[in-house]
Amino acid sequence: EVQLKESGGGSVQPGGSLRLSCTASASGLPVSDSDVAWYRQAPGNGCDLVAIRPRVPKKQPYYSHFAEGRFTVSQDNFHHTTYLQMNDLKPEDTALYYCAAGQFFPTQLPECATDENLWGQGTQVTVSS
Repeated sequence: EVQLKESGGGSVQPGGSLRLSCTASASGLPVSDSDVAWYRQAPGNGCDLVAIRPRVPKKQPYYSHFAEGRFTVSQDNFHHTTYLQMNDLKPEDTALYYCAAGQFFPTQLPECATDENLWGQGTQVTVSS
């Protein structure tokens, strides 16, 4: 069974950086063959799409308006890992961050990990002074 696992979350001060990782646990789902998206959900809020790393290398990644210019997605096919580099973090970036693999990613869901895509369990990011 293929699973996704996020890591790299933690607590940082405003202006700090974190790099999140999303790793497929089985080689049966090569990361390079799937679009991979990052979502986030803060308490009391919906699940918001953050960014999409497309499986086609020539296609441009998608970034939400709040991620554009601060966050960057990348991939390491050899290690079946997709990364989300987050710079200049703000308190409003505090949320549980999820990765998902699939073909269609809504910009918002009521709750993360409730659609037909393959989801990880999430990693917490807290930005505070």
